[in-house]
Amino acid sequence: MKFSDCYKPRKKTCQVNIGGVLVGGNAPVAIQSMTNTNTADIDATTLQVMQLANAGSELVRITVNDAAAAAAVPAIREALD
Repeated sequence: MKFSDCYKPRKKTCQVNIGGVLVGGNAPVAIQSMTNTNTADIDATTLQVMQLANAGSELVRITVNDAAAAAAVPAIREALD
């Protein structure tokens, strides 16, 4: 099997800007990661986001699945700034 037998061109999408990282459209593939910490644990989540960014991740997603996680987001953002 040749590469051309299974190659499909990229689907046309709208480009969006997420904090300075272009995603979609003709933008290159962005390296994305997701934390596996409890988002309510501000120190652990902040540390993991920093580690992922230092490892080359351009976007890091966190889970906000309950009120405690939602309440932690501003503190995580402030710590990262």
